Amino acid sequence: MKGIEKITARIEQDAQNDISAILQEAEAKAAAVREEYEAKAAAADKQAEESSRRSAQQRLERLESAAQLEAKKQILAAKQACMERAFTEALHQLLTLPEAEYVETLAKIAVRAAKTGREEVIMNRRDHDAVGAKVVERANALLAEAVAPELPAEIKETKAGGLLSKVVTGASALLQGTAMLHLSAEVREIEGGLILKDGNVEVNCAFETQLRILRESMAAEVAKTLFP
Repeated sequence: MKGIEKITARIEQDAQNDISAILQEAEAKAAAVREEYEAKAAAADKQAEESSRRSAQQRLERLESAAQLEAKKQILAAKQACMERAFTEALHQLLTLPEAEYVETLAKIAVRAAKTGREEVIMNRRDHDAVGAKVVERANALLAEAVAPELPAEIKETKAGGLLSKVVTGASALLQGTAMLHLSAEVREIEGGLILKDGNVEVNCAFETQLRILRESMAAEVAKTLFP
Protein backbone atom coordinates (compact mmCIF):
# COMPACT_ATOMS: atom_id res chain seq x y z
CA MET A 1 0.00 0.00 0.00
CA LYS A 2 2.88 2.41 -0.73
CA GLY A 3 0.58 4.65 -2.78
CA ILE A 4 -1.82 5.02 0.15
CA GLU A 5 1.04 5.61 2.57
CA LYS A 6 2.45 8.41 0.35
CA ILE A 7 -0.92 10.12 0.20
CA THR A 8 -1.35 9.72 3.97
CA ALA A 9 2.09 11.28 4.44
CA ARG A 10 1.06 14.29 2.37
CA ILE A 11 -2.14 14.68 4.41
CA GLU A 12 -0.13 14.41 7.63
CA GLN A 13 2.03 17.33 6.44
CA ASP A 14 -1.07 19.41 5.65
CA ALA A 15 -2.54 18.63 9.06
CA GLN A 16 0.73 19.69 10.73
CA ASN A 17 0.42 23.08 9.05
CA ASP A 18 -3.05 23.57 10.58
CA ILE A 19 -2.51 22.20 14.07
CA SER A 20 -0.83 25.32 15.53
CA ALA A 21 -3.84 27.47 14.68
CA ILE A 22 -6.23 24.89 16.10
CA LEU A 23 -4.28 24.58 19.34
CA GLN A 24 -4.04 28.37 19.67
CA GLU A 25 -7.79 28.68 19.26
CA ALA A 26 -8.40 25.98 21.87
CA GLU A 27 -5.97 27.63 24.30
CA ALA A 28 -7.58 31.02 23.72
CA LYS A 29 -10.99 29.59 24.55
CA ALA A 30 -9.60 27.98 27.67
CA ALA A 31 -7.98 31.25 28.71
CA ALA A 32 -11.30 33.06 28.23
CA VAL A 33 -13.06 30.50 30.39
CA ARG A 34 -10.36 30.81 33.03
CA GLU A 35 -10.58 34.64 33.03
CA GLU A 36 -14.35 34.50 33.35
CA TYR A 37 -14.15 32.16 36.32
CA GLU A 38 -11.42 34.23 37.91
CA ALA A 39 -13.48 37.41 37.49
CA LYS A 40 -16.47 35.74 39.11
CA ALA A 41 -14.31 34.44 41.93
CA ALA A 42 -12.74 37.88 42.43
CA ALA A 43 -16.17 39.50 42.63
CA ALA A 44 -17.34 36.90 45.08
CA ASP A 45 -14.17 37.36 47.09
CA LYS A 46 -14.69 41.12 47.42
CA GLN A 47 -18.24 40.64 48.62
CA ALA A 48 -17.39 37.91 51.04
CA GLU A 49 -16.55 38.54 54.67
CA GLU A 50 -13.07 37.83 55.96
CA SER A 51 -14.26 34.54 57.36
CA SER A 52 -15.28 33.33 53.89
CA ARG A 53 -12.04 34.19 52.07
CA ARG A 54 -10.69 30.67 52.43
CA SER A 55 -13.86 29.24 50.92
CA ALA A 56 -13.58 31.67 47.99
CA GLN A 57 -9.99 30.58 47.35
CA GLN A 58 -11.04 26.95 47.28
CA ARG A 59 -13.81 27.81 44.85
CA LEU A 60 -11.31 29.63 42.63
CA GLU A 61 -9.07 26.59 42.57
CA ARG A 62 -11.98 24.38 41.57
CA LEU A 63 -12.94 26.79 38.80
CA GLU A 64 -9.37 26.89 37.49
CA SER A 65 -9.26 23.10 37.49
CA ALA A 66 -12.50 23.02 35.51
CA ALA A 67 -11.06 25.51 33.00
CA GLN A 68 -7.94 23.38 32.51
CA LEU A 69 -10.06 20.28 31.97
CA GLU A 70 -12.15 22.10 29.38
CA ALA A 71 -8.99 23.20 27.56
CA LYS A 72 -7.71 19.61 27.44
CA LYS A 73 -11.04 18.43 26.04
CA GLN A 74 -10.96 21.04 23.28
CA ILE A 75 -7.37 20.23 22.33
CA LEU A 76 -8.15 16.49 22.21
CA ALA A 77 -11.19 17.15 20.02
CA ALA A 78 -9.03 19.23 17.67
CA LYS A 79 -6.44 16.45 17.39
CA GLN A 80 -9.07 13.82 16.67
CA ALA A 81 -10.66 16.05 14.03
CA CYS A 82 -7.29 16.46 12.30
CA MET A 83 -6.68 12.72 12.19
CA GLU A 84 -10.17 12.07 10.87
CA ARG A 85 -9.69 14.69 8.18
CA ALA A 86 -6.33 13.20 7.19
CA PHE A 87 -7.75 9.77 6.42
CA THR A 88 -10.93 11.16 4.85
CA GLU A 89 -8.82 13.29 2.52
CA ALA A 90 -6.59 10.30 1.73
CA LEU A 91 -9.65 8.35 0.57
CA HIS A 92 -10.83 11.32 -1.50
CA GLN A 93 -7.46 11.70 -3.22
CA LEU A 94 -7.35 7.99 -4.05
CA LEU A 95 -10.82 8.11 -5.56
CA THR A 96 -10.02 11.19 -7.65
CA LEU A 97 -6.70 10.07 -9.12
CA PRO A 98 -6.31 10.58 -12.88
CA GLU A 99 -7.49 7.48 -14.74
CA ALA A 100 -4.04 6.25 -15.77
CA GLU A 101 -2.69 6.59 -12.23
CA TYR A 102 -5.86 5.04 -10.80
CA VAL A 103 -5.54 2.01 -13.11
CA GLU A 104 -1.86 1.59 -12.22
CA THR A 105 -2.62 1.83 -8.49
CA LEU A 106 -5.39 -0.77 -8.65
CA ALA A 107 -3.28 -3.08 -10.82
CA LYS A 108 -0.39 -2.99 -8.35
CA ILE A 109 -2.76 -3.63 -5.45
CA ALA A 110 -4.17 -6.65 -7.29
CA VAL A 111 -0.68 -8.01 -8.00
CA ARG A 112 0.38 -7.67 -4.36
CA ALA A 113 -2.78 -9.31 -3.07
CA ALA A 114 -2.94 -12.15 -5.63
CA LYS A 115 -2.07 -15.58 -4.24
CA THR A 116 -2.66 -17.83 -7.24
CA GLY A 117 -2.94 -15.34 -10.10
CA ARG A 118 -6.29 -16.88 -11.03
CA GLU A 119 -8.54 -14.74 -8.87
CA GLU A 120 -11.65 -12.85 -9.90
CA VAL A 121 -11.30 -9.09 -9.62
CA ILE A 122 -14.43 -7.57 -8.07
CA MET A 123 -14.99 -3.81 -8.15
CA ASN A 124 -17.81 -1.34 -7.64
CA ARG A 125 -20.12 -0.70 -10.58
CA ARG A 126 -18.48 2.60 -11.56
CA ASP A 127 -14.94 1.22 -11.67
CA HIS A 128 -16.04 -2.09 -13.18
CA ASP A 129 -17.53 -0.34 -16.19
CA ALA A 130 -14.97 2.45 -16.54
CA VAL A 131 -11.58 0.85 -15.85
CA GLY A 132 -12.15 -2.79 -14.88
CA ALA A 133 -10.77 -4.31 -18.07
CA LYS A 134 -7.75 -1.97 -18.06
CA VAL A 135 -6.92 -2.82 -14.45
CA VAL A 136 -7.02 -6.58 -15.09
CA GLU A 137 -4.98 -6.24 -18.27
CA ARG A 138 -2.32 -4.16 -16.51
CA ALA A 139 -2.25 -6.45 -13.46
CA ASN A 140 -1.76 -9.51 -15.68
CA ALA A 141 1.04 -7.73 -17.51
CA LEU A 142 2.76 -7.00 -14.19
CA LEU A 143 2.34 -10.62 -13.08
CA ALA A 144 3.82 -11.82 -16.37
CA GLU A 145 6.77 -9.46 -16.02
CA ALA A 146 7.42 -10.84 -12.56
CA VAL A 147 7.78 -14.43 -13.77
CA ALA A 148 9.23 -13.99 -17.27
CA PRO A 149 12.95 -13.32 -17.76
CA GLU A 150 13.97 -10.08 -19.46
CA LEU A 151 15.27 -10.41 -23.01
CA PRO A 152 18.55 -8.73 -24.04
CA ALA A 153 18.12 -5.07 -24.92
CA GLU A 154 19.42 -5.53 -28.49
CA ILE A 155 16.66 -8.07 -29.16
CA LYS A 156 13.87 -6.03 -27.59
CA GLU A 157 14.82 -3.00 -29.70
CA THR A 158 13.70 -4.77 -32.87
CA LYS A 159 10.09 -5.37 -33.88
CA ALA A 160 10.74 -9.10 -33.93
CA GLY A 161 12.29 -8.84 -30.49
CA GLY A 162 9.22 -7.03 -29.15
CA LEU A 163 6.94 -9.78 -30.48
CA LEU A 164 9.23 -12.49 -29.11
CA SER A 165 9.25 -10.79 -25.72
CA LYS A 166 5.46 -10.89 -25.58
CA VAL A 167 5.39 -14.56 -26.56
CA VAL A 168 7.99 -15.54 -23.95
CA THR A 169 6.29 -13.46 -21.30
CA GLY A 170 2.86 -14.90 -21.96
CA ALA A 171 4.11 -18.49 -22.15
CA SER A 172 6.08 -18.21 -18.93
CA ALA A 173 3.14 -16.69 -17.15
CA LEU A 174 0.72 -19.39 -18.27
CA LEU A 175 3.11 -22.23 -17.42
CA GLN A 176 3.59 -20.87 -13.93
CA GLY A 177 -0.12 -20.31 -13.36
CA THR A 178 -0.02 -16.54 -13.26
CA ALA A 179 -1.28 -13.62 -15.38
CA MET A 180 -4.78 -15.11 -15.42
CA LEU A 181 -6.68 -12.65 -13.27
CA HIS A 182 -10.09 -11.97 -14.75
CA LEU A 183 -12.74 -9.33 -14.23
CA SER A 184 -15.73 -10.65 -12.32
CA ALA A 185 -19.27 -9.90 -13.46
CA GLU A 186 -20.06 -9.36 -9.78
CA VAL A 187 -19.93 -5.86 -8.32
CA ARG A 188 -19.78 -4.77 -4.68
CA GLU A 189 -20.84 -1.70 -2.70
CA ILE A 190 -17.36 -0.34 -1.99
CA GLU A 191 -16.01 3.19 -2.34
CA GLY A 192 -13.07 2.16 -4.50
CA GLY A 193 -10.27 -0.37 -4.76
CA LEU A 194 -11.05 -4.01 -5.40
CA ILE A 195 -11.67 -7.44 -3.93
CA LEU A 196 -9.90 -10.59 -5.12
CA LYS A 197 -11.90 -13.79 -4.98
CA ASP A 198 -10.70 -17.35 -5.54
CA GLY A 199 -13.47 -19.80 -4.74
CA ASN A 200 -14.55 -19.11 -1.17
CA VAL A 201 -11.43 -17.10 -0.35
CA GLU A 202 -11.56 -13.33 -0.63
CA VAL A 203 -8.94 -10.65 -0.10
CA ASN A 204 -10.53 -7.28 0.63
CA CYS A 205 -8.49 -4.48 -0.94
CA ALA A 206 -11.25 -1.88 -0.89
CA PHE A 207 -9.74 1.54 -0.21
CA GLU A 208 -11.91 2.19 2.83
CA THR A 209 -10.97 -1.19 4.34
CA GLN A 210 -7.26 -0.73 3.70
CA LEU A 211 -7.30 2.81 5.11
CA ARG A 212 -9.14 1.61 8.21
CA ILE A 213 -6.52 -1.10 8.76
CA LEU A 214 -3.75 1.39 8.05
CA ARG A 215 -5.27 3.89 10.46
CA GLU A 216 -5.49 1.31 13.23
CA SER A 217 -1.88 0.23 12.71
CA MET A 218 -0.55 3.78 12.34
CA ALA A 219 -2.73 5.61 14.86
CA ALA A 220 -0.01 6.01 17.48
CA GLU A 221 2.64 6.87 14.88
CA VAL A 222 0.47 9.42 13.10
CA ALA A 223 -0.57 11.05 16.36
CA LYS A 224 3.08 11.33 17.38
CA THR A 225 3.97 12.91 14.03
CA LEU A 226 1.08 15.36 13.98
CA PHE A 227 1.15 16.23 17.67
CA PRO A 228 4.70 15.89 19.07
